[in-house]
Amino acid sequence: MAPKWRELANRLAEQIRNGDYTSGQLLPQIRDLVEAGEGSKATVHAAYKALEAEGLVTSSRGVGTMVRAQTPLKRIGISRYDKAKWRDGDEVAFIADRVASGRAYQRGEQTQSVSLVEAPPAAAEAHGLPEGAQVYARARLVKEGEQPTHTLTSYYRPEHVEGTRIVDPTPGPAGRGGGFRVLYDAGYEIDHMKERIFARVPTADEVKLLKLPAGEPVVELHRTTYTGDGTVVEFAVGVHAASRFAWEYEFKVPDSAQGGEQK
Repeated sequence: MAPKWRELANRLAEQIRNGDYTSGQLLPQIRDLVEAGEGSKATVHAAYKALEAEGLVTSSRGVGTMVRAQTPLKRIGISRYDKAKWRDGDEVAFIADRVASGRAYQRGEQTQSVSLVEAPPAAAEAHGLPEGAQVYARARLVKEGEQPTHTLTSYYRPEHVEGTRIVDPTPGPAGRGGGFRVLYDAGYEIDHMKERIFARVPTADEVKLLKLPAGEPVVELHRTTYTGDGTVVEFAVGVHAASRFAWEYEFKVPDSAQGGEQK
């Protein structure tokens, strides 16, 4: 038999998922549930902490326990990098996610810093650089309204980006079409990418920066971007609040056997 706090947490979770409590709505005060016979103060507090760990609510002193938004952003796959978006238009990848999710991007929802740094091991390996080599790091914090959604740090070889908007620290995307358009204009047209994603426990700094509720993991993305001749022009590391994204991929299924017959 489950403990009483777990039974209460399960019942409240079901009410949240059914829409009895909607996004942004406050749950009853702990003392109100105690008076209603739902258990002791410790029982209700434990139930609320469980809901917070499951990403259903957020708690803040002086405000109470509030239901979190349950509609995550779509983090779309191949189509977010469609050249028609950034080469021929002015849409950058994370804004493509907003469009696909039916959400708007407001100016100021991306902040950034740009610096010349010693390449982290993964970036050095991706670029084929020796240990201690210098790269430009373009670090962004992206928000939806006041809520941070993810960070993304792109690492570039200096010879690829010096003198371009990519090394301009002005907040917001790197101009029309973003970084991919800048690389294209500099003669480095992107051709293909490799992405690797995995979930992990966030660091203390990430909890603070992304305003994560207790117990929420992050999804880390490693993206390597190549030109047609195999030159790596960007290595990026993104850290995403797990509950704020739904990762969505649509792609053509390869048929390598058929390809082999055609050779």
